[in-house]
Amino acid sequence: MKKTTSTHWQQELTTAIKKVEELCDFLKLDITKAPYPISTHQRFPLKLTQHYVNNIQKGDWNDPLLLQVLPSSQENIQSAGFHDDPVGDLQAVDEPGILKKYHGRALLITTQACPVHCRYCFRREFPYSNNHASKRDWGTTIENVRNDKTLNEVILSGGDPLSLSDKKIKSLIKQLENIPHIKTLRIHSRYPLLLPSRLSTELLEILTNNRFRVILVIHANHANELDDVVQQQLQHYHAAGIMLLNQSVLLKGINDEAKTLIALSHRLMDCHVLPYYLHQLDKVTGTRHFEVTDTQALALISTLREALPGYLVPRLVREVSGKRSKTPIV
Repeated sequence: MKKTTSTHWQQELTTAIKKVEELCDFLKLDITKAPYPISTHQRFPLKLTQHYVNNIQKGDWNDPLLLQVLPSSQENIQSAGFHDDPVGDLQAVDEPGILKKYHGRALLITTQACPVHCRYCFRREFPYSNNHASKRDWGTTIENVRNDKTLNEVILSGGDPLSLSDKKIKSLIKQLENIPHIKTLRIHSRYPLLLPSRLSTELLEILTNNRFRVILVIHANHANELDDVVQQQLQHYHAAGIMLLNQSVLLKGINDEAKTLIALSHRLMDCHVLPYYLHQLDKVTGTRHFEVTDTQALALISTLREALPGYLVPRLVREVSGKRSKTPIV
């Protein structure tokens, strides 16, 4: 694995694209000729890395990567059944920054920062200012976990937990190591696809030099997100003993065809990543245009089961507010 500096990814992040006009100009797209309604001004603004943009096909308004990140005027439409907290995060808050939905697991909202603003993000309306655990010394967070003996796993989430510096991640892990009943550390991140340089040698050393079973869950919706650089970085982490899983969201016009999901599963296998969940859309305000019906979803999974070995077929699930587990769609 090529040695990288711990700040290289942070320098790359400063070049993130935040203006629709800049993105369209780079992709050689004429805004005045867009085939669907786009928006240049959104309360949830555009944000994505140059690495991700480089994998978008220039001149193609319907590129599946572009459709995940380009702000649409359809986001301003209020739809019945779609609201700001679709998965019940707020009712699961044990104290600011700590969510306890499922037995044995605590999820830490470590930061609101993320390398990309996915248009379907279920936490796009989450009140981060009052609900994050990234305090200076993590003291209150650590004590909460220490005092709850029912826990055996801590999940780092956000935002994106890999937005934290290596120093902060190392500090948090060291403090969690002092809690005997915590056995597993799980990290959910989109960074491996958006900014693969974040998977640095320094971060790998931090994640492997502890007593935890470490699981890294990435979020790829399309095979085109897994380029050769991403594959190389993920392979290094796999070789170091970190379990790699993937979660996808089923999105209309992006990955709602069997051939697309089959290609994704094969590409994930190339990267030593196992498909984990295929989520039905979390119905957050402004995302109805991404919705795929359960009937369509079940037909897709049926085709995947016929075309793929069982270990490459993700579990089709929905997260229901208040439920104590993911709800399988069968």
